[in-house]
Amino acid sequence: MTDSSGSPRHRTRGEAPSAAPPAEGTTVVKVVIPDDHSMVSLLGSGDELLRVIERSFDADIHVRGNEITISGTPAETALVAGLFEELTALLAGGAELTAGAVERIVPMLRRKSGVRPAEVLTLDILSTRGRTIRPKTLNQKRYVDAIDQHTIVFCIGPAGTGKTYLAMAKAVKALQAKEVTRIILTRPAVEAGERLGFLPGTLYEKIDPYLRPLYDALHDMLDPDSIPRLMAAGTIEVAPLAYMRGRTLNDSFIILDEAQNTSAEQMKMFLTRLGFGSRMVVTGDVTQVDLSASQASGLQLVQEILDGVEDIHFSRLNSHDVVRHRLVSDIVNAYEAYDARTRGTGGRAQRLAGTGRRDGDRDRAQRDARRGDSRGAGHGAQ
Repeated sequence: MTDSSGSPRHRTRGEAPSAAPPAEGTTVVKVVIPDDHSMVSLLGSGDELLRVIERSFDADIHVRGNEITISGTPAETALVAGLFEELTALLAGGAELTAGAVERIVPMLRRKSGVRPAEVLTLDILSTRGRTIRPKTLNQKRYVDAIDQHTIVFCIGPAGTGKTYLAMAKAVKALQAKEVTRIILTRPAVEAGERLGFLPGTLYEKIDPYLRPLYDALHDMLDPDSIPRLMAAGTIEVAPLAYMRGRTLNDSFIILDEAQNTSAEQMKMFLTRLGFGSRMVVTGDVTQVDLSASQASGLQLVQEILDGVEDIHFSRLNSHDVVRHRLVSDIVNAYEAYDARTRGTGGRAQRLAGTGRRDGDRDRAQRDARRGDSRGAGHGAQ
């Protein structure tokens, strides 16, 4: 598909080749796209994808017909040629190319992981409601593979990296394949300094907002009309972590989300619910701990306690794995850079988490003080 040449092949779309010789140290590579592939699908409508590629590399890229000529340093031209090979492989597999997909493939190629991006982006986890859920980065693929290979998997990473969504897709897939008989989704009911006792409504009404993200993911993966029936039958259970105490969970796919907000005791309680024929996935972000300053995060401690235990795996995602808006990745990187710049890199996650806990304690103290003032004012009025 590609060949290198010392002769000039600089071309713009629809123009004749240039006769100017390449600059010293410049390599010219020609990529020929098979005739059965649409160049519009490869380069995007109005060359949208081609522009993304040009911004990503320090190389000149010229297109004429189904020939793409790349000139630049040997390293850059090899990367660009490799990118077009991956994009062509994706098209051959029936994938639809997007700017986001191209932007995710480029860093995979630059890191030279030894895994083809086309293999990552064509791994089907679950096909449902007219769409297919797949990993979008190499680390996500490794995480998904780990779920297949281990009984307990911990996934630790920042917001927007697909930790819980991919786990739930694997759970639904396992249920459909009759590998398990039920799915259990749970979260600790601790969020951003709030206390359930001060929230309005019954216990279920208080708890429901904390579990809402899990319901939202279910609606993406299952027929919404089937979810109430499955929940009524106990095939799918969504419950706060406290409801797991005293149970043995057999033949189940169990997901603990927001695990950074568990205490060490809660984490031990949860993990020891594991029964025969079950699998567990634990997800969380150790930089967003909402516990009080006096409590250590169970997710932080468990990494030290269970590291090296057979059939338990720790997957770690980072800002490169963020699949939300591009700004989410930039925000994660900015916070990490700020912390490294102002406090050093050692113990970064713990310090950020501690800052969050102190802010939460301060907010709670202020609310308690306001309630005290209100009660005092009320007694004075009487």
